[in-house]
Amino acid sequence: QGHLSRFLAFGLGLSVTAVEADGRLARAAERFDQELLRELGKTEVLQNKGAPRRRRNPTCHPLTPRAPRHVAGHLDPAAPWREFLLPPDPPGLGPAARNPLGGPGGCEEGARVLVTGLHACGDLSPALLRHFARSPAVAALVSVPCCYMKLSTPPQPPGSLPGYPLSAWVARLPGHQLSYRAREAACHALEEYAGRLGNGNGCLRIHCYRAVLETLIRAADPGKKRPGVQTVKKAHALTFPQYARLGLPRVGLDPAAIPLDSEAVGAMLEQQQKVVAFFSLTLLLAPLVETLILLDRLLYLREHGFQCALLPLFDPRFSPRNLVLVAARTPLGATLLGLDGDSSEDEGVAEPPPAERQS
Repeated sequence: QGHLSRFLAFGLGLSVTAVEADGRLARAAERFDQELLRELGKTEVLQNKGAPRRRRNPTCHPLTPRAPRHVAGHLDPAAPWREFLLPPDPPGLGPAARNPLGGPGGCEEGARVLVTGLHACGDLSPALLRHFARSPAVAALVSVPCCYMKLSTPPQPPGSLPGYPLSAWVARLPGHQLSYRAREAACHALEEYAGRLGNGNGCLRIHCYRAVLETLIRAADPGKKRPGVQTVKKAHALTFPQYARLGLPRVGLDPAAIPLDSEAVGAMLEQQQKVVAFFSLTLLLAPLVETLILLDRLLYLREHGFQCALLPLFDPRFSPRNLVLVAARTPLGATLLGLDGDSSEDEGVAEPPPAERQS
């Protein structure tokens, strides 16, 4: 809903275009922008009333009233940069899909742009990398991914591009394939879970609840192998029947048709400690899987001759997706100075293309 674009536009005064697949969210983001503009106007009025006449200045607020532009559309990873947007979903609920950079050269007035995706889900992150690699108008890329389990993997339909692997090096690596379960585990927060284990947090029972619920779902409908049960708020404070009655309708099943307090369900719930142990072992391997996925993307950019680096930009306890992939068409050394004390041109950063080294 435009929180990142709002900060970049109002807080830093940048020219920002935000692309959102759901037209309803794009319209909601525009409403948030207008609310912020109204609040800025109120703040300026109050400041001017309380300030001496000679200091009254309508532009004295540190935030710049320069709203981002919101465009509704899907990103097509196979299309040229000038044609990279597809119609929004659902259609007709946002501005007409068009290249937000505009202009015959791929950007307005010859400007160069930074493409960024904060928690860009599934194949959206690889799509951003591919567009960066193909478009001279894009000067730099900052990518924070999420939802690795939604990455497409080989075999793929003809003409489609996999989200993993991206690099030729990883594609040649024996055993590089990653299962859905491995990619899903890589999304979890290891640091947060370790804190829960140490505190003996009652929230841990939710993992057993989910395992039992998925067992019941598969028994009722074997075709539902990966049911998308949305998060049930404060599930750990509920009994399992209460939790299941909230979760089953979300996958199209009637709770009344499934026994929720049978002996079999009770026996599964007694295995909570085994579920916690299994989940703990899974999370110990999760950073390895995430590292492979992110290094595959870094290697893809290096194979195309770009400067790039993976930076642990903030504390993973704040957000588990703390590794940020940065790439540019010019040397990164000065740009990265101070962001990460361990980064260097010799470790995790690609050599520039020959043409750039000569210039």
